[in-house]
Amino acid sequence: MMKMLEGKTALVTGSTSGIGLGIAIALAEQGANIIMNGFGEKDAAITQVKALGVEVEYHGADMSKALEIEDMMRFAEKRFGGVDILVNNAGIQHVANIEDFPVDRWDAIIAINLTSAFHTTRLAMPVMKQRNWGRIINIASVHGLVASAQKSAYVAAKHGIVGLTKVTALENAQTGITCNAICPGWVLTPLVQKQVDARAEKEKVSNEEAKKLLLSEKQPSGEFVTPEQLAALAVFFCSPAATQIRGVAWNMDGGWAAQ
Repeated sequence: MMKMLEGKTALVTGSTSGIGLGIAIALAEQGANIIMNGFGEKDAAITQVKALGVEVEYHGADMSKALEIEDMMRFAEKRFGGVDILVNNAGIQHVANIEDFPVDRWDAIIAINLTSAFHTTRLAMPVMKQRNWGRIINIASVHGLVASAQKSAYVAAKHGIVGLTKVTALENAQTGITCNAICPGWVLTPLVQKQVDARAEKEKVSNEEAKKLLLSEKQPSGEFVTPEQLAALAVFFCSPAATQIRGVAWNMDGGWAAQ
């Protein structure tokens, strides 16, 4: 039986761990060839996706550098003829009050969490327009919809991603190309685990207790969102049923933004 995304190619940035890896696996399960990217344990991640019987390539572009992103997109075109599904997932975090926020950290977060999505989108667009089919999925955050203290760069970048999503969707509204954002709440990724560890140390509590404290402040469900749940939503955005879903910021956040 033919899989839904057979013959398609998906590029997932930041896909060597966490949400990105979950999405790469789910798209591969639907038959898409995958281009992976990221600084995590790449060999184990690549092996995991290859086991699903699709073609898998890796490009180590630093998502803060436009020239490296351009090289990655050229590589995708040379290897697979271009990208059908673009998942902009790469992200970093730093926590500090605005007056204490290191300027280099601000610049890096805006570059990786926001500007990289502009570069990948502009470079993927010509092939998508030629084929009149494309899916651009931007992994924003509930922080693309609401704010939290000490996360000025991250919140600014994620609000920017939601805005970029809407513009991309509108510019392509009468084509076969859709663009949507997924806005996760707390997901137990390596990025969030660092925040849990820091909290456990600061408040002298166990790791489990630190997780409960973190969730209780923001996420009414009291449970983490999983990469698998987010990946299922990404697959849905690629399906025929989602053809008229354009420019949405779809939060999967255990009720966070409903408060």
